[in-house]
Amino acid sequence: MVCSISGFFITRAYYDYDFPLSLIGLLLGFLVSIFVIQIEQAIRKVSLRIIFGGVIGTIIGLLIASLVAYSLRFTSIWANQEIVTWIYVALTCILGYLGLVIGSKKSEEINFPGLGFLKKSPRSSNDYRILDTSVIIDGRLADVCDTGFIEGNLIVPQFVLGELQYVADSSDSIKRSRGRRGLDILNRMQKNPHINVEIVDQDFPKIKGVDSKLVALAKKMNGKIVTNDFNLNKVAELQGIKILNVNELANALKPVVLPGEVMTVKVIKEGKELGQGVAYLDDGTMVIVDNASKHLGENVETLVTSVLQTTAGRMIFSELKEIVPEKKAYGANSR
Repeated sequence: MVCSISGFFITRAYYDYDFPLSLIGLLLGFLVSIFVIQIEQAIRKVSLRIIFGGVIGTIIGLLIASLVAYSLRFTSIWANQEIVTWIYVALTCILGYLGLVIGSKKSEEINFPGLGFLKKSPRSSNDYRILDTSVIIDGRLADVCDTGFIEGNLIVPQFVLGELQYVADSSDSIKRSRGRRGLDILNRMQKNPHINVEIVDQDFPKIKGVDSKLVALAKKMNGKIVTNDFNLNKVAELQGIKILNVNELANALKPVVLPGEVMTVKVIKEGKELGQGVAYLDDGTMVIVDNASKHLGENVETLVTSVLQTTAGRMIFSELKEIVPEKKAYGANSR
């Protein structure tokens, strides 16, 4: 309002109270106010150290432009004032812009004397841990958070939440179950007093695919991606993104299932090898059951023979022990 009214009266006074031109001044003042608001919103997202570096760089650039313009007084160009004016304007714009860019980009490499308060705190933006869909559905991260080993902020992008909801609404019963499990786990993590689960609305409309958006968000926030997706792990590492892989953490700990344990699972489909059946635990872990291909859709009791843990995930190999009647089964995918 101040800019619009100022533009109206400035134009009105300059053009001897010409009313139509005063309206143009009103419009120009309004456009200037919109431009200032946009700049203010952009500056809010920038750290004070970068702003300080940009201001210092701009001042240095303008001083250099003034010195170069002053040196022109001793050349033959000074005789033509019109050329000197345009050269001075060009130097001011170019060197001022270069100083702004270089100062803001290189501010992190410079230690300003007496300005230690501008340095990043220990828990800075590069401490952001961004969760992907697979690690939420997996559920093991929530268990780790419950133990208190992980504290602070965990970031869940809106597009990851949307993918979880899409999976939860799937017509496939297995996918629907996993999606709802992921939403339940996320709700459980939000109630954990040790961590702060923050939903961010940042999106990248021009980028397709949740994995690519996660990488772009991690670059922008200078954060780390928490995942158990093998392909995302490799793509992010190639682009210099720090990855916290839950499967690598599991490799350092004892496996959840040990050889010799008995578990009850539901055979979902046939395996690649002859006679093999495939089942899944609630967290999506694949269970290979020997001699179970004839029992599709049935609950079977199996004896774990070995556990294979890789960065791509965990696989459990077992052999068929006996058929479990539906009424005695603990559940379709329960252990």
